[in-house]
Amino acid sequence: MGLLSNRVERSEIRPGDHIYTWRAVYAYSHHGIYVGGSKVVHFTRKKEAEGSDSSDSTSILISEAPSECPTFPDCGFQLPNSGVMLTCLDCFLRNGSLYSFEYGVPSTVFLAKLRGGTCTIAQSDPPEVVVHRAMYLLQNGFGNYDIFEKNCEDFALYCKTGLLPVEEPGIGTSGQASSAIGMPLAALLSTPFKLLAAGPLGMATVTAGMYCAGRYITDIGVRKDVAKVEVENLSSHIGFRLIEDEESVNKQSEKVKNLLPMKRKRER
Repeated sequence: MGLLSNRVERSEIRPGDHIYTWRAVYAYSHHGIYVGGSKVVHFTRKKEAEGSDSSDSTSILISEAPSECPTFPDCGFQLPNSGVMLTCLDCFLRNGSLYSFEYGVPSTVFLAKLRGGTCTIAQSDPPEVVVHRAMYLLQNGFGNYDIFEKNCEDFALYCKTGLLPVEEPGIGTSGQASSAIGMPLAALLSTPFKLLAAGPLGMATVTAGMYCAGRYITDIGVRKDVAKVEVENLSSHIGFRLIEDEESVNKQSEKVKNLLPMKRKRER
């Protein structure tokens, strides 16, 4: 358990684990659910949206589809109207290091973490339930991607806990999104305390305290505006529109089943 994040070896992860890797020199992290057999299910943009707004500043937390995988022929599987994708672990990491998201951490440990998006106070559901949610959403979708309300970390958190905000609009469950908003907001809100702060050190202390408090109250483990939503009932939840083309889903369902386990390409 590190102060910034929790780096692990590949041999340590198990099906149902919430994993992530840092992108762009630790500017942000990309999250997914490890489902076994060197496979990861994660959430990104829908296929048809990948090339339309790549210049959008909100693309910072978006992982785009990998190029053709040299090892697994089915790597990159994604239904046309869905942002949920199945890739191999290598393509998910993109030569980055592997980290494990921590669940059920004490409040003191959570507050000690310098960055959001690495742990939560919430407890995880059993691994088999987590894998079921991830594979179900691979076949049925997770709605539209939103950098602040429904991103890759929100997807992984839902798969692990089944918890979702009960109202919309509002802030999502992503810790790194909360941190991105919380730091400048903490600095802004702490300005009235300038007269009480003893110089730059006191000001920094107040800002850091407000930042940590903001991270804590937005954590999914302590929020009062979240509720358990079964994955089969997700389509009726506010803000979630799953794939509507049932015929397409039925045709792809058998293909999804055949992805477990992935088969390696034969070497020529």
